[in-house]
Amino acid sequence: MKIAQIAPLFESVPPKLYGGTERVVSYLTEELLRQGHEVTLFASGDSVTRANLRAPCHRALRLDPHCQDTLAHHIVEIEMVFREAHKFDVLHFHIDYIHFPLFRSVRHKTLTTLHGRLDIPDLVPLFKEFHDMPVVSISDAQRTPLPWINWAGTVHHGLPLDLYHYVEQPGDYLAFLGRISPEKRVDRAIEIAKAVGLPLRIAAKVDKVDSPYFDQVIRPLLNDPLIDFIGEIGEGEKNDFLGHAKALLFPIDWPEPFGLVMIEALACGTPVIAYHRGSVPEVLDHGMTGFMVHDLDEAIRAVEKIDTISRKQCRIAFERRFSASIMAERYVAIYKQLAALNAKEKPGEKKAA
Repeated sequence: MKIAQIAPLFESVPPKLYGGTERVVSYLTEELLRQGHEVTLFASGDSVTRANLRAPCHRALRLDPHCQDTLAHHIVEIEMVFREAHKFDVLHFHIDYIHFPLFRSVRHKTLTTLHGRLDIPDLVPLFKEFHDMPVVSISDAQRTPLPWINWAGTVHHGLPLDLYHYVEQPGDYLAFLGRISPEKRVDRAIEIAKAVGLPLRIAAKVDKVDSPYFDQVIRPLLNDPLIDFIGEIGEGEKNDFLGHAKALLFPIDWPEPFGLVMIEALACGTPVIAYHRGSVPEVLDHGMTGFMVHDLDEAIRAVEKIDTISRKQCRIAFERRFSASIMAERYVAIYKQLAALNAKEKPGEKKAA
């Protein structure tokens, strides 16, 4: 198939540092190419890919000190895609919903993965209006606020099997990896680590919008010998950081749509201790690849019995459920379903193979 992948422009594909959506787009793009499809990637100019790269901007917007209006570049991007839409069998968008008005007339060849939270009241009138746009969820839990929209399927994220290697013997610390924000609850992670007397290493990005929260709430908690704030790390550092942790702490306080870091940890053989919110029950097998908890006391008990979890089984579960090849195959199945529906709607047109 001839496939266009349309990525956000905030980070390169793959990202130089943090960036969940752009990372998934990269894994999907390269795996589709490996499986024999023809792929064009619309992304920032500093992206690295074997696909045909079409770049609306020279570099990722978050790291560009000259960028003041990120929306302007995304408008250019969707116009570029629209001009070339006739070249593709499917247009796979990862940029939320800003393309909906322009692409409604060719919705039969579009698919939009919704990567963010959907429990936002403002989304209700939007999806009532654009009820005919095909969308994909990244977990079944993500659909809960909007079960009635035009869901084409659920596809869990996946990683290349060789991206991380299995680490059999961990160190003696807990890990937190992600963003510093109120919903990610790194303060809970700090509280858990202090309660069990284990070091906590925090590798986290601080967005501008979360800087006041970091300065006022989190920074004072870092003044403890058990707490090591590393800051934002890149892909090359993750295997060592996650693989040598006793456990990844994922103490979220929001309806997490997926939680890519959970499967990154499992790929290294590291079990996860997560609060029972959002997609967590779809990703973790309680008692097998980690523990789901509801409060601090349960989290403390989970850390105390973390050595009962087989690190080898964590890696096996990752390979069985969360590989990039499985993710790509599920997307291709949806692409073909949409193509079949399009063929019924327009029986006189010849479809590309």
